[in-house]
Amino acid sequence: MKLLVATRSAHKMQEIRQILVEVPDLEVLSLDDAGVEPSPEEERLEPHDTFLENARSKARYFQRRTGLPTVADDSGLEVDALDGRPGVRSKRFAQDDGAADQVLDGQPRDDANNRHLVRLLADVPPEDRTARYVCVAVLLDGEREVAVRGEAEGRVVDEARGCGGFGYDPHILVPELEVTYAELDAEAKNARSHRGRAFRALAERLRGEG
Repeated sequence: MKLLVATRSAHKMQEIRQILVEVPDLEVLSLDDAGVEPSPEEERLEPHDTFLENARSKARYFQRRTGLPTVADDSGLEVDALDGRPGVRSKRFAQDDGAADQVLDGQPRDDANNRHLVRLLADVPPEDRTARYVCVAVLLDGEREVAVRGEAEGRVVDEARGCGGFGYDPHILVPELEVTYAELDAEAKNARSHRGRAFRALAERLRGEG
């Protein structure tokens, strides 16, 4: 079975490949592998207010373009002291809040988002900075839809720690370990992360175990 993973993020693609490698007879394809050229339409695929709707939107779009079984995910950070923000707006948190005066991408975008998050929590004590990562993945294969969800608890810290991971990882502490997600190696992160949990659940479904 060929499975297209609908993401342009090299970091996400690497994590997902490491998890789905355990599924027998599954060939995991990136958008580049499938020859799917970037399109301006892709910037309008996440207009919804839930992770599920955004993931489904992306999966439908790329499944229509390629005809391949397709999985897409939407993920983000929910901070309790911010009433669940940034949530589905995690990718462009600073820009959506007007904290960045230009369109950013890659590491500059991550840096702006993290600075904005830390500023918003400046007056919140450490014990009240609880948060969680959420990932919802949707697989479309013809008429079949499989949706899975994974969550990972954390706490926001001011100082960036670690050089692994991406996004908010340097500022999100793993409570039981007292290290950030960026301080974990790939295996340890996949064992605990929201994306790891969601895609392991998907792997179980693909193996017929769930």
